[in-house]
This record gives sequence, structure tokens and C-alpha cells, in this order.
Amino acid sequence: MKITVLCIGKTSEKYLLLGMEEYRKRLRHFVKVEWIELPEVKNRKGLSQVELLANEELLFSKHLKPSDHIFLLDEQGEMYSSVKFSRFLEKKMNAGLSNLVFLIGGPYGFSEGVYKRSIGKVSVSKMTFTHQMVRLFFLEQLYRGFTILRNMPYHHQ
Repeated sequence: MKITVLCIGKTSEKYLLLGMEEYRKRLRHFVKVEWIELPEVKNRKGLSQVELLANEELLFSKHLKPSDHIFLLDEQGEMYSSVKFSRFLEKKMNAGLSNLVFLIGGPYGFSEGVYKRSIGKVSVSKMTFTHQMVRLFFLEQLYRGFTILRNMPYHHQ
């Protein structure tokens, strides 16, 4: 199984970039992770929220295949403990998926079309974080999930 993470916009904070690179490096021991940062929509200030989300949907759709299992990182999504998230990953791996895709949208979330195309939503926290911080937190949780599945000493219960 491969995991693809699609994000709207670039990560600009150096400390986040360093952390993200560290967890992507660690994840290589467990799973192939493709990390794609899509450019922000041009002239976004002149667009309505609906128009902006429609343009972001087009950006996402260029990287999605019909066989992809798509989950959205969304504040209204299901909240997992780290152990429960590791079981989620295990279930997806055992199902023989070729590509598990997680989308991280812009500040307004996702268009209706993206919601309809997805299988589910995952929430990282009830708290609100910047989209750039969520990227690091999510990578860490992916890594933690795989270390739990391998009974490695990273996660303490």
C-alpha cells in the first residue's frame, strides 16, 4: 500500500519543514508516502469561497485516480486515538488497497464535490491549528501508527 498526502499550498515555516522531513524519512521504513503540495489558487482574493473551493477541487482531481481511497483531514471528521488510528491503517493495509489518499485543504476546507468523492473524514484534534501545523502532526501520527503496529517502543500506553 502507498499513502499519498495532497495539500493545498506550500509549507513555509522552516521548523515545520524540518519536522515533516524527519517523519517522512522515518516513515520510509514502513510505507511509501508520496507528499504533494499543490500550488494555491491564483487570484484567490478575487474569488468567492465557492469559486475558490471549486478551483482547489480541480487541483486535487488532477492527482486522484478512481481506485484511490480518499480521506479528508477535516475538523468535523472522526477523532482517533493513536492506537485506534493504527488499527485504521492496519485495516486499510489488510484490505489490499493500492493507494490510501489523505487530503489537506485550504482555510475553507473542501468543496461539495471533494466531500462526495471521499470515503471519510479524519480529525487531528478538536482544537484548531494552522494547515501547515496539521501537516506535521499528521505525519507524526502516521509514523506513530506504524510503530504501534510493529510493537516498537515509540508509543507509550
